[in-house]
Amino acid sequence: MGANKENDLNTRHVTYTQNRELSWLRFDQRVLEEAQDENVPLLERLKFVSIFTSNLDEFFMIRVGSLVDLAAVDDKKVDSKSGMTPSGQLDAIYEAVAPLYKACDKVYTDIKKQLVPYGISSLGMKDLEQQEKKYVKKYFKEQVLPVLSPQIVDANHPFPHLLNKEIYAVACLKYENRSMWGIVPVPTFLPEVLYLPGNDIRYIRMEKIIVEYLELIFEQYQVSDKNYICVTRNADISPDDEAHADNADFRYVMKKALHKRRKMAVVRLEVASPLSKEMEKYFCEKFKIEQKCIFRTKMPMKLGYIFQVIDKAPASMKRSLVDKPFTPQPSPMVAEGGVMAQVKRRDVLLSYPYESMEPFLQLIKEAAYDPNVMTIKITIYRMAKKTRLVEYLCAAAENGKEVTALIELRARFDEQNNIEWSERMEEAGCRVIYGFEDYKVHSKVCLVTYRNRGEIKYITQVGTGNYNEKTAKMYTDYCLVTANQAIGEDAAVFFKNLSIGNLDGVYHHLIVSPTSLKQKVLSLMDDEIRKGADGRILMKMNSVTDIDFIHKVAEASRAGVKVNLIVRGICCILPGVPGETENLKVRSIVGRYLEHPRVFVFGEGSGAKVYIGSADMMTRNTEKRVEVACPIYDASIRARLVRDLQIMLADNVKARQMQSDGTYCKIAVEGKAVCAQEEFMKRALRAERPKAGPEKRKLFGSIRKWVRRRGEGGRPRKR
Repeated sequence: MGANKENDLNTRHVTYTQNRELSWLRFDQRVLEEAQDENVPLLERLKFVSIFTSNLDEFFMIRVGSLVDLAAVDDKKVDSKSGMTPSGQLDAIYEAVAPLYKACDKVYTDIKKQLVPYGISSLGMKDLEQQEKKYVKKYFKEQVLPVLSPQIVDANHPFPHLLNKEIYAVACLKYENRSMWGIVPVPTFLPEVLYLPGNDIRYIRMEKIIVEYLELIFEQYQVSDKNYICVTRNADISPDDEAHADNADFRYVMKKALHKRRKMAVVRLEVASPLSKEMEKYFCEKFKIEQKCIFRTKMPMKLGYIFQVIDKAPASMKRSLVDKPFTPQPSPMVAEGGVMAQVKRRDVLLSYPYESMEPFLQLIKEAAYDPNVMTIKITIYRMAKKTRLVEYLCAAAENGKEVTALIELRARFDEQNNIEWSERMEEAGCRVIYGFEDYKVHSKVCLVTYRNRGEIKYITQVGTGNYNEKTAKMYTDYCLVTANQAIGEDAAVFFKNLSIGNLDGVYHHLIVSPTSLKQKVLSLMDDEIRKGADGRILMKMNSVTDIDFIHKVAEASRAGVKVNLIVRGICCILPGVPGETENLKVRSIVGRYLEHPRVFVFGEGSGAKVYIGSADMMTRNTEKRVEVACPIYDASIRARLVRDLQIMLADNVKARQMQSDGTYCKIAVEGKAVCAQEEFMKRALRAERPKAGPEKRKLFGSIRKWVRRRGEGGRPRKR
């Protein structure tokens, strides 16, 4: 009976699920739509072009790379959500990406044209005036040519290894009766663009300059078919296979993994101009790719310089070309002064980037100097290059606190940064641990333990986003800080389990993957299913791929439960499928800030159960990562979170609604236009901060005493 039921589900779910890769491409298409939106300021539109291309780069490195590997190993393995084989998915991806390139080329060209009247011009060599051409040629001869490393490729000179996402000028060369290829790496230590003299912002990209003067580089050859190219390589390596083979230090293993990433197989080739048949065949053979993997683009292949161009624009010009500046505001839940004292009285919720991260940083700073604080424990996934948080943690260790940081060295593309911070923290006396062999630690939890009149007390912070002071101004996230002792006791058990490598901990309030998070979420959904048409499920997250969750959503819909999912990116469940998901609605918001919170609401009104946490409903999060979600017990914070989600559901400016075929459409504006992110900015600006209490004087008095006793910087004074 059980087997028949499982087979029935496997047959049924194909009707209301879609392929995750194609769903992700639809998300990136929505990013591109922001670049196409004429209501968005021009330089902001250019940023969205940059985000679109950066997203696509990572997609090819990670997702396409994984499918290439899978197709080579087991091409008969069928995707459970679409019934497609790995090679079938690759065919569909390459077909879906081609029109995105054309659309991106068009919007980039349109934006470039519209920026010219503002004195911002991205130029080609043919656009330059005679004096400017002389200037560029002189610069090339004096500053560029001496540092280039050109290569020829023929029978005696092998084809070089091309680095991932680096640009190379290429050409056909002839010398007497011999033909060969010429390749010139565009050095990363050169500026990406050359700015031309004058008051306007006029510039030409370095790869265009190098291609223009290939005849000077290969002066004894006839040069033809000049072009520049960029390869994208598979980066989805798994260092876990070797990480513990010989008990090597994990930091060393990750350094080796980063080096290996530079040499992985090519999954995409971008070219600036159409390739000749001969050159196309040659590159396909050398890179072991098919013609479908080659994409011609009029876009810059690296767009990082765009932010430098934006910075160069004068303030008077920027006002009409960028979004109105917004500074994260002081939290209306925190008065000026000591944060610890306020948290002990009531829970605090911070909402980034509308509210500042400062209260959390202040909390850690206070804990570093408070003589009653004994330990600070924290899980770290991604941090900024410059971070006050680490300085405060190091100060705490130097002041005699026990500081434990679990740093996830496998935070994709942030590995090197995390390695460097882990070394800095160890030098300061922090205890640094590195997680589990097969499970990434993705949770965002911090626990401060202090003594109060002989009793052990806790302050716990649980967030939906990373401890990253830079992205806290760019990503939307929630940060809960609570002195609830039951939650603190759970957090203490959680950190103990992390320290001893135990994934099977028992928790009474926190829900933790891989053991209890999915089970608890499904159980809470079952509670709503039992209510039938009176049941309500409202969830916000970044992605939905977990098949058990998807089945449960469909079951809830069939039972009459009203299910609303706000999903920024991948969503493998389709709404509005007759007889299956008719009571499900899926929305996505792409706007000025990257939507990032994970909020789960079961039920409605005062009886609603609300959680925030670090996990999406993806199999990797629910089964292969350590994630934490925390219940919201404060009634006012619970109501605020539900109200925020309702505002997002009312968004008819930046939100898109998924159709039953997986595509998205704009929401008709009926009555007032609602942009959720704009509403939250307005609310933050209107909010009044509580008046400072006596804890402000108390706080700074205690820090001054501590510094006098221990010496500046927390080090003992010499006597």
